[in-house]
Amino acid sequence: MVARSSEVRPSAVRRSASPGAGGRRARGAGRLAGLGLGGAALLVLLTGCDVGAAFDGFGWPQGGITPEAHRMYDLWIASCIAALAVGVFVWGLIFWCVVRYRKRGNELPVQTRYNMPMEFLYTIAPILIVSVLFYYTAIVQTNVVKTTKNPDVVVEVVAFKWNWQFNYRDGQGPEANTVASVLGTSEVIPILVLPTDRSIRFEETSRDVIHSFWVPEMLFKRDVFPGEIRNVFEVSKFEEEGAYVGRCAELCGSYHAFMNFELRVVSPEQYDQFLAAKQAGRSTQEALTAIGEKPYAETTRPFETRRTQANFNPDNASAGAGN
Repeated sequence: MVARSSEVRPSAVRRSASPGAGGRRARGAGRLAGLGLGGAALLVLLTGCDVGAAFDGFGWPQGGITPEAHRMYDLWIASCIAALAVGVFVWGLIFWCVVRYRKRGNELPVQTRYNMPMEFLYTIAPILIVSVLFYYTAIVQTNVVKTTKNPDVVVEVVAFKWNWQFNYRDGQGPEANTVASVLGTSEVIPILVLPTDRSIRFEETSRDVIHSFWVPEMLFKRDVFPGEIRNVFEVSKFEEEGAYVGRCAELCGSYHAFMNFELRVVSPEQYDQFLAAKQAGRSTQEALTAIGEKPYAETTRPFETRRTQANFNPDNASAGAGN
């Protein structure tokens, strides 16, 4: 019994295992450095190419037409790259631990050992990551919601069940006057005409319930509230001409899915001509034709109201006997 116990003296085990342990620590440090270099290389590779196009924007809509849209898109892509880099690093550590510390016998490893540098790292690193993301998010958000004292164009967006009215105003606030207006109907999609290279202020209000003004290419949406609340936001400019579909992004009732409009971005000269034609009493379609634009919406179409049909009680249905 004495001889057997002398074979497993702790001091002997520690002395004999120390060279191997040092080698394992060196190899572990090498693997950790390799993972770090691999993650850095991946990050450089991703930032050196058009990540948004390569990965379909990581689910974020592409093709923004305002500087604010580009800033939000860039923030999203950068956040996804950072998350991917952290994920690759963590997954690498997990797989390395699975291989390195896999079971090699029936002896249990030490159950109470701790590593202060490692605990410090996985406590401080997430705080630093969140702080950096919060910093850049706050910068972009402040820029996106910023308003100016004298925007070039002021548009009042009026939502109602289930359509839109766009009022071109001569000033800001509810006291300003409407100089021209576009009203949507069940038969005609409303077209909001705005110029490039001019700052646009949107003032939103609703006549009934909560709606939401949304043009996907603006990458920006704001709820439209009833009552005295006027939700206001601005875009510094539109960068590209074209026709873009607009939608209500808030469930507002039976025809919510069909509550669409169209944003038509034109040159500043065409916009001035359009506004002058509207002020002269011409219809929206006539004013659009006068500036060389299509008179009706090309990105969406009116919904079918079926008001001429007796959908729920057909005329030829037999009357019931009742209870």
